[in-house]
Amino acid sequence: MGDPYILMLVALAVLAIVDLVVGVSNDAVNFLNSAIGSKAISVRNIMIIASVGVFFGAVTSSGMMEVARKGIFNPDMFVFQDIMFIFMAVMITDILLLDIFNSLGMPTSTTVSIVFELLGAAVCVSLIKIGANDSQSIADIWDYINHKKAIEIIKGILLSVVVAFSVGAIVQFVSRLVYSFNFEKRAAYVNALFGGFAITAITYFIIIKGMKGTPWYKDMKFLIEGDTIVIIAVGFVFWSLMSYLLIKLFKVNVLKFIIGVGTFSLAMAFSGNDLVNFVGVPIAAWNSYEAWEASGLGANAFSMGILAKKVPSNVWLLLVAGAIMVITLWTSSKAQKVIKTGIDLSRQGDGHEKFQPNPVSRVVVRSAMTINKFISLVVPKQTLAYIDSKFQKPVIELPKDKTYELPAFDLVRASINLVVAGILISIATSMKLPLSTTYVTFMVAMGTSLADRAWGRESAVYRVAGVINVVGGWFLTALTAFVAAAIVAFLISWDMAMIPVLLLLVGFLIVRNTLKHRKKSKEVQKQMHIERAELITINGVIEESSDHIAGVAQRVDKLYTNVVNDLANHDLNKLRKTDKHVGRLNEEIDNLKDGVFYFIKSLDDTSVEASRFYIMVLGYLQDVAQSISYISRASYKHVNNNHKNLKKGQLKDLKYIDNKLSELLIKVSDVFATRSFDKLDGILVDKHSLLKDVSNSIEKQVARIRTDETSPKNTTLYFSILLETKDLLEGLMNLLQTYEEFYLTTKNNL
Repeated sequence: MGDPYILMLVALAVLAIVDLVVGVSNDAVNFLNSAIGSKAISVRNIMIIASVGVFFGAVTSSGMMEVARKGIFNPDMFVFQDIMFIFMAVMITDILLLDIFNSLGMPTSTTVSIVFELLGAAVCVSLIKIGANDSQSIADIWDYINHKKAIEIIKGILLSVVVAFSVGAIVQFVSRLVYSFNFEKRAAYVNALFGGFAITAITYFIIIKGMKGTPWYKDMKFLIEGDTIVIIAVGFVFWSLMSYLLIKLFKVNVLKFIIGVGTFSLAMAFSGNDLVNFVGVPIAAWNSYEAWEASGLGANAFSMGILAKKVPSNVWLLLVAGAIMVITLWTSSKAQKVIKTGIDLSRQGDGHEKFQPNPVSRVVVRSAMTINKFISLVVPKQTLAYIDSKFQKPVIELPKDKTYELPAFDLVRASINLVVAGILISIATSMKLPLSTTYVTFMVAMGTSLADRAWGRESAVYRVAGVINVVGGWFLTALTAFVAAAIVAFLISWDMAMIPVLLLLVGFLIVRNTLKHRKKSKEVQKQMHIERAELITINGVIEESSDHIAGVAQRVDKLYTNVVNDLANHDLNKLRKTDKHVGRLNEEIDNLKDGVFYFIKSLDDTSVEASRFYIMVLGYLQDVAQSISYISRASYKHVNNNHKNLKKGQLKDLKYIDNKLSELLIKVSDVFATRSFDKLDGILVDKHSLLKDVSNSIEKQVARIRTDETSPKNTTLYFSILLETKDLLEGLMNLLQTYEEFYLTTKNNL
């Protein structure tokens, strides 16, 4: 009888390992963003510090394990079989959900996902049990669900968003008034007092409060409880003096020291608070199995009230989990993608924005501007001038080829991010509340960036849209986790044979998402976005633009051929996919145009005239991309509306034009890939020939209309494709002529 449950335990153990990997890939953003974004410490040292913190946190997480056992449902209302079904559903859903968010590069909350998965699976199994019991009704669901505790957890998670953002903004604002952006010029005692405050807060809340979750707390309880004020006061004096000595005697930058200690403490708090999200369910399942096996009762007869009791966690299991988390930190490329999202949204400077504005972000920014105008009318001008002086950023003179090395934000903001987030998370951990570390660290970072005036008129609408998207993703996480876990629990309860099917599905989707992520990462590496600020010469402009033109020519060739073939086959799905690729091409060219400002700033003094040429090249590339975009969209719309297929004569003419255009685009790609610019004249001649073919096809269609054409929709589509093809060729011709003129001029001047 026990065999299927042993197999389920093995599956849960494997799922726990996978969940640790996908979970840490998402949650690494919580404790690495500040240190990496500020570039206070080398990435290698940051990873070492974080790894040690994760290990220490793993040991202190045992008190949090109670949430998985009894925090969401009342275990005495379920039998062993029910509990195993719930736990299997939770782990399967959790892995799939987190992996999807990781692949998208979006930070989400592992705490929210596990809480709502437990809730969804438990509700589903409860409803099944109620349905099988004639004496119970839907109102009895509250006997199964620990709704008071669940509501308390959900309230705490939602409240953390507001508290973290507000506290982060207030502390950052006050800190900037004290430090300004010229923190290097602050007196030693100011740095020492700041260090005393920050490190005292970290050591008290992270170490002393964090010890409450460990078996060793009772041995030192008498030293801590009742003496809170004394401990904090002594700690503040001690660490202030230590900071002063480090500054004066060893010339240590106390802010870097705080960031190092803060990274350690936040990694420790993360591990202590979030480890339950990854291994709490499998450990609870193991405890359930041991109790059931010792009882000698059937799996559908043994009540799981045993889970309501406090069960000590195995320290060795926690350390193994910590080791897996550390390995993931060092190896996960998805973690790096999620980290980049957080840093981009909080960085001080301008640059490429990942998120597009939406109506809500525009309303928020306009409202903030209105409030700001009101404040400027109420607050005395002298006060505003004093505050503004503290927020004036120093002009840092760097060589143009070194501009990209600037950090996303300074050491003051990085320190505040770590200290405030660490304190809030530690308070929740000491109260055994599964606070979302993602919510806290992300919202603290957003609050500090807002208070630090990182969201200027140029970037605010994009940053706010990013925050809205991330927060919206959190609510989507909750809803998806609840529904998906309930569905999986229903399938498992319906037939245990669904477990291996679902496990295979998990394996397939994880592998597929990983392969897609790797492929996408390689594509991103190949894209030549102007997001850096390297020193660019005239030859650099030629090299840069040649690569863009060669790449666009190849892609337009493939996309045009796909549209013609898919239109001939009336294949809606392939036309839809082609349209997505066309949209991606347009987006990449738009990003290149958005980077023109940084491109021009990066030119050396002898190459400024190249900026006009580069702008024109991007404009013509955009014309070409827009033409293929219109052709693709019109074809997709035609087929999607179920209009008649194009006539054989029309398709034959389009295929002929496609072949000729393909030959032309291949030549263009080869010329620019090999830098054989002397061959441009021949391509321009071929282009004139193709333009005549397009004009002939238009005349043939006019003749068809006057004789045997009966479909106005076909005529509209056909003319649209031909006219846009003509525009595409005109844009290509202008591009080649501009390039030839610039190349010859440059060649003569060298």
